[in-house]
Parts: sequence; C-alpha cells; structure tokens
Amino acid sequence: MNNTRQHVSSGSPLEPEIGFSRAVRKGSHIAVAGTAPIAEDGGTAGVGDVYAQTVRCIDIAETALKAAGSSLDDVVRTRIMLTDITTWKEAARAHGERFGAVRPVTTFVEVSRFIDPDWLVEIEVDAVTD
Repeated sequence: MNNTRQHVSSGSPLEPEIGFSRAVRKGSHIAVAGTAPIAEDGGTAGVGDVYAQTVRCIDIAETALKAAGSSLDDVVRTRIMLTDITTWKEAARAHGERFGAVRPVTTFVEVSRFIDPDWLVEIEVDAVTD
C-alpha cells in the first residue's frame, strides 16, 4: 500500500496563511477540510440560503476528492456545521440528494459562527478508497 502523503489545494488564499490543505490523502484515506460555501468569484455562494450553500460545499468537496483520486462514492463520514441548527432539514435535503445511495455516517452540529458571517454552513468529508 502506498502511504505517500498527497496535498490537494483549492487555491484559497487562507491555505498558506493558516497552513492547511483543502484535502489530504494518505494511503487509502482522504480527509477534506471544513469546506465553506465559497463562490467561484471568491465571494459567498447562496447568501442566506442554507440549501444552496450546502450544495456548494459538497461541490467543492467533490472537486477535492476527485483531485485526490476519489469520489463521493468513497465517502464514509460527513460533518455538517450550521450556524442555526433549526435549518438542518435544508442542509439534509442537499446532503440526501448527493449521498442518498452512499449513506455515510453524518453529524449535524451548531456552531456560533464562521470566519465569514455570510457562511451558514461548512462541511467536512472523510473518504476511504479501495
């Protein structure tokens, strides 16, 4: 088994500042960092819309997984962090649309805030490849 460490960048300017990668693959394990709803232009996607922001977070995580040689089918755990836990059903709908057949373990938690006050959700993803 190859245990080479692979770092995946999303191009975020925060990565070198904080010292993190969007994803890291070590052997068959891939961890995707807390992924915020950052739009293509660098702003916030879906301002005020938990569902749209969750979709964007999953899209970003999926891109990182692909860069690490994986896919959503390999996901074994997701963590969904919300600034308002009463909106969990909106996030769950987006999660179910993408992971309904995969059915990873998942956790929903409420947090007080994120770096950007427009972010309503962040998602972490763990995957294991064959």
